[in-house]
This record gives sequence, structure tokens and C-alpha cells, in this order.
Amino acid sequence: MSTYLTILGFNSAIPTINSSPTSQFLEMEERHFLIDCGEGTQVQMRKAKVRFSKINHIFISHLHGDHCFGLPGLVASFRLLGRKTPLNIYGPKGIKKMMDTIFEITETYKGFEVIYHELEGKESVKIYEDKRVEVYTIPLNHRIYCNGYLFKEKPKERHLNMKEISKHKEIEICDFQNLRLGKDFVSEDGEVIKNDLLTTDPKPSVSYAFCSDTKYKEDIIPIIENVDVLYHESTFLHVLKEMADYTGHSTALEAATIAKKAQVGKLILGHFSNRYSDLSVMTDEARQIFPNSFLPKALETIKIG
Repeated sequence: MSTYLTILGFNSAIPTINSSPTSQFLEMEERHFLIDCGEGTQVQMRKAKVRFSKINHIFISHLHGDHCFGLPGLVASFRLLGRKTPLNIYGPKGIKKMMDTIFEITETYKGFEVIYHELEGKESVKIYEDKRVEVYTIPLNHRIYCNGYLFKEKPKERHLNMKEISKHKEIEICDFQNLRLGKDFVSEDGEVIKNDLLTTDPKPSVSYAFCSDTKYKEDIIPIIENVDVLYHESTFLHVLKEMADYTGHSTALEAATIAKKAQVGKLILGHFSNRYSDLSVMTDEARQIFPNSFLPKALETIKIG
């Protein structure tokens, strides 16, 4: 099973005719995650043909409007579409109060359970886990409390080498799962057959790191080290580093420096200031440090791994 990232929106602050605020849709191991929900996200979801009913987990980085103002409308649409299954929302402390206040004032009846997982810690923690996927916070440094998110596939099971297994009559079907888990086979008389003779390597597990609004922050490097794809904000060019620091943002050069030091596979830049009409200047700067840097494209789906 492949992992796919769809860029729904990537600009900063104000929506434009040609671009939307931050939002992404991640498909990993048949799980469907929405990351941030700026204004207009559900319109972009429809354009991308994202099935609303598939989304059970939404991750909000922080409570600035260009990352969360689309959330009340999306939840209201879930109700109108007849949703019954619970919805999990992960975000900073205060997100429940924000949503409850909006729904109370507008007398909006959700009709399904919304489970809020409010975050306030300053260390990376695991916030979601199932049999195939783990999600961790990436503490960032913005003007208000903010987290990025690391999505990781768990190690996959090994593949059975049936041609080799068939040579050993003592190996039965009930032994297959232990072999998939990497265990050696031990016969009743104590003979050990090494696992790597009976199985082949699985496909590598993949990982994706989303780092939204933040100043340059080197202590995230151990968290995101060796991820397949990193999305890192690059609101300004480095000539405006002073403004980036003042507003709690990064430059394209700084994003590329993080990517290089973390030895990631690919860097996607984003969250650009509207002062830049030609975004190629962002990759021009980033590629001086990290050649495998790219611009996002609205509604583009990227295969990870």
C-alpha cells in the first residue's frame, strides 16, 4: 500500500484567487488524515475528490485563522452529509472552546461525536497509534503555541519465501505469522532455520513530517531525521530573515538547512508571503543548500516512498 499526500492549500494568511491557506490530505496505510484546515479547505477537498466520510482524524497545528478557520464549516458539512462516526480533532488547548463557542452561538447541532485531543506540551509525544501507523507532535516556535506532526508507518511484516518454505515439511501454516514477524523457525528436535532463508525483506516503511509556522528550530532535527518527505514553511527569502524572526517564520534557506541537517529525502516548501508573485525564487534559494527542494502545487498528489 502506498502513501499519498495531496496539497489542498499552501499560502500564508490571506486566500487568493489562485491559492488557498494551509491544508493537506494524507493517505497512509488506508488511513485518511487531514492536516490543518484553512479557509476553503472543503472546497479544495471536493476539487481533489477527497471522500469526506473517510476522514476520522484532523490535526491542527495552531489556532491562527489561516490554519483553522475552515474547521467549523467542515464539521458542519459532515453533519449535513449524515455523518454518524466519531471525529477526532488534535490541536492546541483552546480548540474545543473555539469550536463549542461557534456551534453554541450559531445553534449548530453536530449530530455525531467530536473527540478533542488538546495539546499543550513542549516535548514531542505520540498522539496516535494503531497497528500500522504512529503520529507524533513536532514542537515548533511560532508566535503562539504550535506543533508540526510526524506520520510514520510501522515496520511492515516480512514476505514469505514459499519456494524455500516448501522444502521444509515441518513448517506449517500456523508458523507463518511468526516468520512474517521475523522469528527463526525452531523444529521439535531443536533445529533452527534462520528467518532470512524463509522470508524476504518487506517494502521500507515511509514517513512524512509536516512543519508549519515556525522560526528556525534545530532541535526538531532528531525528530524528523531521515523522513522521506518534509514539508517546511518558508514564508520569506533569507534577505528578510529579520522579518521572519519577528513574525515567527522561516526563510527558504533556513527550511533547506533543516532538511539538509535532518538528511530528509525530499523537501516541500510552503506558506509563502503574498509579496512573492514568482515562487521560483524560493526553490532557487533553497536548492543552494538542499537540491531536492520543490514547490507545492495546489491539488497535486505526491507519492511518498
